Amino acid sequence: MKKLVQDKQHFLKDMLEGMQYANSDIEVIHDTIVVRQSKKQSGVAIVSGGGSGHEPAHAGYVASGMLDAAVCGEVFTSPTPDKVLDAIKAVNTGDGVLLIVKNYAGDVMNFEMAQEMAQMEGIDVETVIVRDDIAIEDVKQRRGVAGTVFAHKYAGYLADQGEALSTIQSKVATFIEGIRSIGMALTPPMVPTTGKYGFDIDEKDMEIGIGIHGEKGLKRIPVEPIQSITDQLVERLVEEVQDEEVIVMVNGMGATPLSELNIATKYVAQSLQSQGKTVLSWFVGDYMTSLDMQGFSITLVPYQEEISKALNAPTASQYFAN
Repeated sequence: MKKLVQDKQHFLKDMLEGMQYANSDIEVIHDTIVVRQSKKQSGVAIVSGGGSGHEPAHAGYVASGMLDAAVCGEVFTSPTPDKVLDAIKAVNTGDGVLLIVKNYAGDVMNFEMAQEMAQMEGIDVETVIVRDDIAIEDVKQRRGVAGTVFAHKYAGYLADQGEALSTIQSKVATFIEGIRSIGMALTPPMVPTTGKYGFDIDEKDMEIGIGIHGEKGLKRIPVEPIQSITDQLVERLVEEVQDEEVIVMVNGMGATPLSELNIATKYVAQSLQSQGKTVLSWFVGDYMTSLDMQGFSITLVPYQEEISKALNAPTASQYFAN
């Protein structure tokens, strides 16, 4: 295994310290929590997080216009409730905290426990759970994947507008209901802390419908040209997104060159056009990765004027751009 690490046991620690050296606008507290260097003095605070390995999510989105804090677990491992509680307390201004959680059992359980502990201390906390991965048929069991980043941006925008916690929670929860994503992979991720791949796959095959933790997908088929791949993914997405006008994210999984993401974008655009869709905003790049997995995902969001305004509003995060 070839990895650029000093000590696999210090993977998270070294990563966060490196981020702090490179970004003077953030600070690492309690070892695994990334917060803004300058805490805002009023307004709702937005907190998210989860296992590491999805960079730039979630710590890369700790910036004005997006998150106030990100709680970082070890690679593909949920942060513990006490760390989530520490993050809540660190950024709470007195106006409440919204937790944005991806739908994985560990994340949901630990963030809910932290919410309960914070409420016992008199802090107003609400939660939204992202379930955008349509590779899972049961809506309640769907995983939170790249669409989570859009939730970060929308919530951060609403907080900057001075909206109350209950309003932000309600609006983001409604927004999340319309987000749909699906991904594919040519190769699995290598987990540096274990030296093991997320799954085994033949050189000539690809996986459709993978998760961001190396979970196997819907089906395994021989590698096909990109147009065939995008047609398959878009066909599944448009079954659930009926709106004609959409916002689209083409998200890299960590090891896919930008050149190939742009090629994928061309054929996603053509496929959506053939399905009668009009794309009003594009987001192309690495937003929610899976270590060094080679592949990509597509996220569709029904177009709404407020959503478009929110997603295109300024943010200090260098990782969120369209």
